[in-house]
Amino acid sequence: MSYRTLRECVDDLQKSNQLIRIEQTVDPYLEASAIVRRVFAAGGPAVYFASVKGCKFPMVANLFGTSKRLEYIFRDTAPVVERLVKMGLDPLAIVRNLFSYANPSAFFAAYHAKPKYVGSGEVTKNSTSISDLPQLVGWQKDGGAYITLPCVYSEDPDNPGLLHSNLGFYRIQISGGQYQQGGQVGMHYHLHRGIGIHHLKAIRRKEKLPVNVFIGGAPSMAIAAMAPLPEGVSELSLAGMLSGRRIPMIRQKEGPAIYADADFCLKGYIEPKVMLPEGPFGDRLGMYTEAGQFPVMRVECVYHRPRPIWPFTVVGRPPQENVVLRRFIRELIGSSVAQMIPGVKAVQPVDEAGGEPLLLAIGRESFMPYYGERQPMELLTLANAILGANQLSAAKYLLIAAQEDDPTLTVDDVREFLRHMLERIDLRRDLHFQTRASFDKTDFGSVGGLNNGSKLVIAAAGKPIRKLPMGIATGMNLHEGLGFTNPRVFLPGILLIDGPAYQKDATGKDNSIERFCQSFQRNEPINQYPLIVVVDKGSTAGANLKNFLWATFTKTDPANDVYGIESFTSGKRWGCNGSLVIDARNKPYYAEPLEESPDVTKAVEALAAKGGPLYGII
Repeated sequence: MSYRTLRECVDDLQKSNQLIRIEQTVDPYLEASAIVRRVFAAGGPAVYFASVKGCKFPMVANLFGTSKRLEYIFRDTAPVVERLVKMGLDPLAIVRNLFSYANPSAFFAAYHAKPKYVGSGEVTKNSTSISDLPQLVGWQKDGGAYITLPCVYSEDPDNPGLLHSNLGFYRIQISGGQYQQGGQVGMHYHLHRGIGIHHLKAIRRKEKLPVNVFIGGAPSMAIAAMAPLPEGVSELSLAGMLSGRRIPMIRQKEGPAIYADADFCLKGYIEPKVMLPEGPFGDRLGMYTEAGQFPVMRVECVYHRPRPIWPFTVVGRPPQENVVLRRFIRELIGSSVAQMIPGVKAVQPVDEAGGEPLLLAIGRESFMPYYGERQPMELLTLANAILGANQLSAAKYLLIAAQEDDPTLTVDDVREFLRHMLERIDLRRDLHFQTRASFDKTDFGSVGGLNNGSKLVIAAAGKPIRKLPMGIATGMNLHEGLGFTNPRVFLPGILLIDGPAYQKDATGKDNSIERFCQSFQRNEPINQYPLIVVVDKGSTAGANLKNFLWATFTKTDPANDVYGIESFTSGKRWGCNGSLVIDARNKPYYAEPLEESPDVTKAVEALAAKGGPLYGII
């Protein structure tokens, strides 16, 4: 079965007991998002809010909250798409070679990949205003209400048309800030997004860029908007294959087409030379992103279909629903980077670290096979290519291993991957920094300003050079007069240590980690651990792998937080003769962590009481 509309999907999930309805009036300000976060954490069903305070439209969330539910929603189409992708075909090739498929399922998938123009659609039958839309606010200090599950559609100004379009997943602020209420909304898109190319072309042509924002419709549209497809491939093709039907688009006399089956559509254009503060916003890394200057969309009209439903997702410290979606997309279409870069066998953002902050990769190491001792060479070329690929350019840490060393190694097993790397890395040679590079605006660990930060590539090739200790090394001394205590082994070769609270001295720096490193020499027992992570006293970083990855890689900036025992610089290259040390303590320049209002917590817990709609679910 496939769905043409969101309501078809919602009705089917309810019939199959994969959706609950909450009939009580729920406030879109904080309460709805808090409910969904708890239901997601419990692995619960999709949630339909029949009555939304201050709004006549119902809402639905957690549609994609479990892998099992995603498989159910796309049970008839995803297997076919996976088979086509494994055959080495991309959506554009499928459209061009429609009649070359003898297999009926492959033929129809290819046929559905080509979107179509239609004369009219349900979405344009009714109109409303921005203020009448659900004013969804997820966290107390958000700058306003947001659309959190939008599909932003634009067409190439130089070559308009359905197959030269971009369907992107960009944050839309619909209230607050300095926007003209009811007429302007914020358009938050990051570096290396498809709409940026269209926007640049419009600027060069000295034209405004028409855009439409679709909310709802077939679930496949949201998946396609999030998928990292190669430039020049229309997301509408993937959406069509996943929905089991050609995507119907209403042709417009002026401007881009409108998705006929959407529940809502904001029609307008990006205003030329206008930038306004967007944010702050509680984001996917678990902190608030500060307000920043972003483009502004002038909304000319707001359409909606009869009996529409407003879908939304929630954000917060990973993992959240976006993690489940990313995994589904990877399983569906694989890694576009691995397909595009010869020699790259696998690349995977680590979801527990928020995605791009930590990448694991496996590549070929075939340069100079006549060398007696293998070392990273081709891996470094591949690493540079990976860091130049679409969203992956936002990475902070890239750990890349040679496939030849262990053909069974996989990027799916983080613990085993870390073990493999730590056994092999030569800390004098295998650390490669970029100190001023493109960065994710939402990353709160950067100290380089908007879209600027640092990166660290750690490459490993060759035989193991050390045995990783499983316990505390005999004779290890922390020189506790410096304030470092409580050493414990988190994983083989990884030592967690409590450090003093971050505090600047008269020079404006905190030098405690440097003093710690300088107090040791390379021959001391502590250097049996290739990686030392310093955390605050009472930190939960050692509670589980998720917490460790978030504290170590998400919260830190390599150029500022990576140190080493007996470190050195040679020919602009940095390395260390002893352990690598990462300062994962909280810093005063970090953004505020996301914390739930006690009143909201109380309201949600009341819904989970016996007799309430969430009883037995959370």
